[in-house]
Amino acid sequence: MHDHPAAPPPDQFWDGFYRERDQVWSGNPNALLVREAAALHPGRALDLGCGEGADAVWLARQGWRVTGVDISAVALERAAAHAVQAGVDDLVTWVRADLADWALSDPDTDPGYDLVCAQFLHSPAELPRDAILHRAMAAVAPRGRLLVVGHQDFPPWSSHPAPEPALPTAAELAAALKLEEQGWVLETAEPVPRTVKGPEGQQVVLNDNVLRARRGV
Repeated sequence: MHDHPAAPPPDQFWDGFYRERDQVWSGNPNALLVREAAALHPGRALDLGCGEGADAVWLARQGWRVTGVDISAVALERAAAHAVQAGVDDLVTWVRADLADWALSDPDTDPGYDLVCAQFLHSPAELPRDAILHRAMAAVAPRGRLLVVGHQDFPPWSSHPAPEPALPTAAELAAALKLEEQGWVLETAEPVPRTVKGPEGQQVVLNDNVLRARRGV
Protein backbone atom coordinates (compact mmCIF):
# COMPACT_ATOMS: atom_id res chain seq x y z
CA MET A 1 0.00 0.00 0.00
CA HIS A 2 1.29 3.44 -0.92
CA ASP A 3 0.39 6.60 0.94
CA HIS A 4 -0.85 9.40 -1.29
CA PRO A 5 0.82 12.76 -0.66
CA ALA A 6 -1.34 15.16 1.30
CA ALA A 7 -2.95 17.94 -0.69
CA PRO A 8 -1.27 21.31 -0.10
CA PRO A 9 -3.11 23.91 1.97
CA PRO A 10 -5.43 26.09 -0.16
CA ASP A 11 -3.15 29.14 -0.01
CA GLN A 12 -0.16 27.13 -1.26
CA PHE A 13 -2.28 25.49 -3.95
CA TRP A 14 -3.51 28.81 -5.35
CA ASP A 15 -0.15 30.56 -5.07
CA GLY A 16 1.32 27.68 -7.06
CA PHE A 17 -1.50 27.93 -9.59
CA TYR A 18 -0.81 31.60 -10.23
CA ARG A 19 2.97 31.18 -10.33
CA GLU A 20 2.65 28.78 -13.27
CA ARG A 21 2.09 31.78 -15.58
CA ASP A 22 2.86 35.48 -15.46
CA GLN A 23 -0.84 36.15 -16.13
CA VAL A 24 -3.52 33.50 -15.76
CA TRP A 25 -6.69 35.36 -16.76
CA SER A 26 -7.35 37.73 -19.64
CA GLY A 27 -7.34 40.94 -17.58
CA ASN A 28 -10.86 41.72 -18.81
CA PRO A 29 -13.88 41.74 -16.50
CA ASN A 30 -16.31 38.86 -16.69
CA ALA A 31 -18.89 39.63 -19.34
CA LEU A 32 -21.79 38.62 -17.11
CA LEU A 33 -20.61 40.96 -14.35
CA VAL A 34 -20.61 43.78 -16.89
CA ARG A 35 -24.07 42.79 -18.11
CA GLU A 36 -25.55 42.62 -14.61
CA ALA A 37 -23.77 45.53 -12.91
CA ALA A 38 -23.27 48.17 -15.61
CA ALA A 39 -26.59 49.91 -14.88
CA LEU A 40 -26.35 49.74 -11.09
CA HIS A 41 -25.70 52.87 -9.05
CA PRO A 42 -22.15 52.64 -7.63
CA GLY A 43 -21.69 52.15 -3.93
CA ARG A 44 -19.65 49.66 -1.89
CA ALA A 45 -18.81 46.39 -3.63
CA LEU A 46 -17.28 43.14 -2.42
CA ASP A 47 -15.57 40.78 -4.87
CA LEU A 48 -15.11 37.32 -3.38
CA GLY A 49 -12.32 35.30 -4.97
CA CYS A 50 -11.07 38.34 -6.88
CA GLY A 51 -8.02 36.62 -8.41
CA GLU A 52 -5.89 38.98 -10.47
CA GLY A 53 -8.41 41.76 -9.97
CA ALA A 54 -10.04 42.37 -13.35
CA ASP A 55 -13.60 42.46 -11.97
CA ALA A 56 -12.68 44.62 -8.97
CA VAL A 57 -10.80 47.06 -11.18
CA TRP A 58 -13.72 47.29 -13.62
CA LEU A 59 -16.11 48.02 -10.76
CA ALA A 60 -13.77 50.71 -9.44
CA ARG A 61 -13.64 52.30 -12.89
CA GLN A 62 -17.44 52.54 -12.74
CA GLY A 63 -17.15 54.45 -9.46
CA TRP A 64 -17.57 51.65 -6.91
CA ARG A 65 -15.49 51.46 -3.75
CA VAL A 66 -14.37 47.84 -3.86
CA THR A 67 -13.00 45.26 -1.46
CA GLY A 68 -11.37 42.34 -3.26
CA VAL A 69 -10.79 39.16 -1.25
CA ASP A 70 -8.62 36.24 -2.32
CA ILE A 71 -6.51 33.56 -0.68
CA SER A 72 -3.53 33.94 -3.03
CA ALA A 73 -0.88 36.52 -2.22
CA VAL A 74 0.47 36.11 -5.76
CA ALA A 75 -2.89 36.95 -7.30
CA LEU A 76 -3.43 39.92 -5.00
CA GLU A 77 -0.02 41.37 -5.85
CA ARG A 78 -0.99 41.30 -9.53
CA ALA A 79 -4.41 42.72 -8.73
CA ALA A 80 -2.88 45.64 -6.86
CA ALA A 81 -0.55 46.37 -9.79
CA HIS A 82 -3.53 46.22 -12.17
CA ALA A 83 -5.40 48.76 -10.04
CA VAL A 84 -2.41 51.12 -10.05
CA GLN A 85 -2.13 50.85 -13.83
CA ALA A 86 -5.84 51.61 -14.17
CA GLY A 87 -5.57 54.60 -11.84
CA VAL A 88 -8.13 53.26 -9.36
CA ASP A 89 -5.91 51.98 -6.56
CA ASP A 90 -7.46 54.53 -4.18
CA LEU A 91 -10.86 52.88 -4.72
CA VAL A 92 -9.85 49.27 -4.07
CA THR A 93 -8.87 47.51 -0.86
CA TRP A 94 -7.26 44.09 -1.22
CA VAL A 95 -7.73 41.50 1.54
CA ARG A 96 -5.89 38.20 1.73
CA ALA A 97 -8.20 35.68 3.33
CA ASP A 98 -9.48 32.15 2.91
CA LEU A 99 -13.11 32.39 1.79
CA ALA A 100 -13.80 29.32 3.91
CA ASP A 101 -13.25 31.57 6.95
CA TRP A 102 -13.98 35.09 5.70
CA ALA A 103 -16.99 37.00 7.04
CA LEU A 104 -17.84 40.58 7.92
CA SER A 105 -15.57 41.50 10.81
CA ASP A 106 -18.43 43.02 12.80
CA PRO A 107 -21.94 42.63 11.34
CA ASP A 108 -23.36 44.87 14.05
CA THR A 109 -21.32 47.89 12.93
CA ASP A 110 -20.55 47.15 9.27
CA PRO A 111 -23.51 48.28 7.12
CA GLY A 112 -22.68 45.72 4.45
CA TYR A 113 -22.11 46.08 0.72
CA ASP A 114 -24.37 47.37 -2.02
CA LEU A 115 -23.07 44.63 -4.32
CA VAL A 116 -21.51 41.31 -3.38
CA CYS A 117 -20.06 39.33 -6.30
CA ALA A 118 -19.04 35.69 -6.37
CA GLN A 119 -17.82 34.87 -9.87
CA PHE A 120 -17.01 31.27 -10.78
CA LEU A 121 -16.30 29.98 -7.29
CA HIS A 122 -15.15 26.56 -8.47
CA SER A 123 -12.04 24.89 -7.17
CA PRO A 124 -10.18 21.59 -7.55
CA ALA A 125 -9.15 22.20 -3.95
CA GLU A 126 -11.71 21.80 -1.20
CA LEU A 127 -14.07 24.78 -1.11
CA PRO A 128 -17.20 25.08 1.11
CA ARG A 129 -19.15 26.95 -1.58
CA ASP A 130 -22.56 26.80 0.12
CA ALA A 131 -21.19 28.23 3.38
CA ILE A 132 -19.35 30.96 1.48
CA LEU A 133 -22.52 31.98 -0.36
CA HIS A 134 -24.51 32.13 2.87
CA ARG A 135 -21.88 34.48 4.32
CA ALA A 136 -21.98 36.46 1.08
CA MET A 137 -25.71 36.95 1.61
CA ALA A 138 -25.05 38.20 5.12
CA ALA A 139 -22.59 40.77 3.74
CA VAL A 140 -25.22 42.41 1.50
CA ALA A 141 -26.66 45.69 2.79
CA PRO A 142 -30.41 46.30 2.85
CA ARG A 143 -31.56 46.87 -0.76
CA GLY A 144 -28.15 45.72 -1.96
CA ARG A 145 -27.56 42.93 -4.45
CA LEU A 146 -25.95 39.52 -4.53
CA LEU A 147 -24.51 38.39 -7.86
CA VAL A 148 -23.43 34.76 -8.26
CA VAL A 149 -22.10 33.54 -11.61
CA GLY A 150 -20.99 29.96 -12.03
CA HIS A 151 -20.44 27.21 -14.54
CA GLN A 152 -23.29 24.81 -15.17
CA ASP A 153 -20.92 22.42 -16.92
CA PHE A 154 -17.31 22.14 -18.03
CA PRO A 155 -15.95 21.43 -21.53
CA PRO A 156 -15.05 17.80 -22.29
CA TRP A 157 -11.35 18.69 -22.53
CA SER A 158 -11.30 20.34 -19.11
CA SER A 159 -9.03 19.04 -16.38
CA HIS A 160 -11.88 19.81 -13.96
CA PRO A 161 -13.60 16.56 -12.98
CA ALA A 162 -17.35 16.52 -13.44
CA PRO A 163 -18.73 17.80 -10.13
CA GLU A 164 -20.68 15.42 -7.92
CA PRO A 165 -23.41 16.27 -7.30
CA ALA A 166 -24.02 18.34 -10.42
CA LEU A 167 -23.69 22.10 -10.05
CA PRO A 168 -27.05 23.76 -9.27
CA THR A 169 -28.88 25.91 -11.77
CA ALA A 170 -29.48 29.53 -10.81
CA ALA A 171 -33.05 28.72 -9.80
CA GLU A 172 -31.90 25.74 -7.72
CA LEU A 173 -29.27 27.89 -6.02
CA ALA A 174 -31.85 30.57 -5.23
CA ALA A 175 -34.06 27.90 -3.67
CA ALA A 176 -31.17 26.38 -1.72
CA LEU A 177 -30.25 29.80 -0.30
CA LYS A 178 -33.96 30.41 0.48
CA LEU A 179 -33.68 33.89 -0.98
CA GLU A 180 -37.35 34.53 -1.70
CA GLU A 181 -38.37 33.04 1.65
CA GLN A 182 -36.15 35.66 3.31
CA GLY A 183 -37.57 38.59 1.35
CA TRP A 184 -35.05 38.81 -1.48
CA VAL A 185 -36.24 39.73 -4.97
CA LEU A 186 -34.87 37.59 -7.81
CA GLU A 187 -33.84 39.91 -10.65
CA THR A 188 -31.94 37.37 -12.77
CA ALA A 189 -31.98 33.59 -12.46
CA GLU A 190 -31.10 31.94 -15.73
CA PRO A 191 -28.54 29.98 -17.74
CA VAL A 192 -26.58 31.98 -20.30
CA PRO A 193 -25.01 30.03 -23.19
CA ARG A 194 -21.54 30.75 -24.52
CA THR A 195 -19.43 29.12 -27.21
CA VAL A 196 -15.91 28.09 -26.22
CA LYS A 197 -13.08 26.78 -28.36
CA GLY A 198 -10.97 23.84 -27.30
CA PRO A 199 -7.22 23.22 -27.64
CA GLU A 200 -7.68 21.55 -31.03
CA GLY A 201 -10.09 24.15 -32.40
CA GLN A 202 -13.22 22.23 -31.44
CA GLN A 203 -16.21 24.28 -30.32
CA VAL A 204 -18.86 23.52 -27.73
CA VAL A 205 -21.72 25.50 -26.24
CA LEU A 206 -21.67 25.68 -22.45
CA ASN A 207 -24.03 27.33 -20.00
CA ASP A 208 -23.18 29.66 -17.16
CA ASN A 209 -25.68 30.18 -14.35
CA VAL A 210 -26.45 33.77 -13.39
CA LEU A 211 -28.20 34.69 -10.17
CA ARG A 212 -28.80 38.31 -9.21
CA ALA A 213 -30.99 39.05 -6.23
CA ARG A 214 -31.88 42.23 -4.34
CA ARG A 215 -32.14 42.14 -0.58
CA GLY A 216 -35.18 43.60 1.11
CA VAL A 217 -35.12 46.15 3.89
